[in-house]
Amino acid sequence: MKPLGPIPAGYGAVDGVLAVAGKPVTHWVDQAGATPLFLYSADLVRQRVAALRAAMPRRLGLHYAVKANPFPPLLSLMAGLVDGFDIASGGELRIVRDAGIAPEKVSFAGPGKRDAELEAAISAGVTLNLESEGEAARALALAERLDVTPRLAIRVNPDFDLKGSGMKMGGGAKPFGIDADRVPALARRIVDSGADWRGFHIFAGSQALDAEAIAETQARAIDLAARLARQGGVALPCCNLGGGLGIPYFSGDTPVDLALVGERLADRFAHLPGFLDETFFCIELGRYLVGEAGVYLTRIVDRKVSHGEVFLVTDGGLHHQLAASGNFGTVVRRNYPSAIATRFGAPVEEEASIVGCLCTPLDKLADKGGFPRADVGDLVAVFCAGAYGASASPATFLGQGPATEVLL
Repeated sequence: MKPLGPIPAGYGAVDGVLAVAGKPVTHWVDQAGATPLFLYSADLVRQRVAALRAAMPRRLGLHYAVKANPFPPLLSLMAGLVDGFDIASGGELRIVRDAGIAPEKVSFAGPGKRDAELEAAISAGVTLNLESEGEAARALALAERLDVTPRLAIRVNPDFDLKGSGMKMGGGAKPFGIDADRVPALARRIVDSGADWRGFHIFAGSQALDAEAIAETQARAIDLAARLARQGGVALPCCNLGGGLGIPYFSGDTPVDLALVGERLADRFAHLPGFLDETFFCIELGRYLVGEAGVYLTRIVDRKVSHGEVFLVTDGGLHHQLAASGNFGTVVRRNYPSAIATRFGAPVEEEASIVGCLCTPLDKLADKGGFPRADVGDLVAVFCAGAYGASASPATFLGQGPATEVLL
């Protein structure tokens, strides 16, 4: 048997059935009318934000990275919990505006911004995190034509990365941000242009579980920001320290030591140079805030045995949960946390693979995991489904269509 990932805290059972928001998932499936179904727990999101606020220095702001999950009701919930939102496309700009989020709370990062996206962001008053000198020139030219003062920051490609990161976003040649040695001159140019200078965005990596590495990266980002501001002779109104905090997906993973990260950051804030006294520091998190608050439910439609192996075939699959299938950047496929939701907590009786309904061998939600015996009609739960699930998967592949999403 291959191990399954750890089921997140906060989930219980009612009469042997997985429960979310105090009710068995069968209740929520009946309410929705069909599977597959994503359930997101508002209470678990609130608890995660509260724990983060309690552990971090009060000075630190919290931004939500919309790409993790742009479900509109979830964004509306987040609007009352976080200090800002980070987007990565013109489409996400429309989504946050439709959710009633104030543009001045939004920053826009990402390479390859089209002129239409730049124009929409400038017109709305969104902060642009510039990814290149060319993008800066286009933004300034568009702002002049629009007769609008743009809110501009620089995304810095730092000369370091986040150790242990599942996805490195800085250090070396990268499509993201402007190499650190070129930043001071551009910062000076932006300030001299009369733009509303907003500071730096430094994102070294994501999905790290090593608190020591996260704390070290945050300290290095602060040092780098101070050095670049000095070299450019500019103030530093804001500094986005990026994300980095990961969640346990796989067997052997352990949660980030949040207290250690907060203590180290508080100590660093206590020893800032004087010219950073008024700087607003923030971090941007996506999966850490919402990932463990989501569960994906899919129903077994067939049970089959092939060459002695059991396959539980479901009405869901990688078209909704690409990451859980191992096809979203994973080098070696490992099992996400999953369970037979309608036999939750029952002892392991057999080895089985949970597969989806697509005509590809890639469509596998669990590979040779240990489960209680399951049959047609039982529900399968895939956990850690609150981030990079519904919106990060090819829902229209083979004409399958999206799953229903519900915020509880």
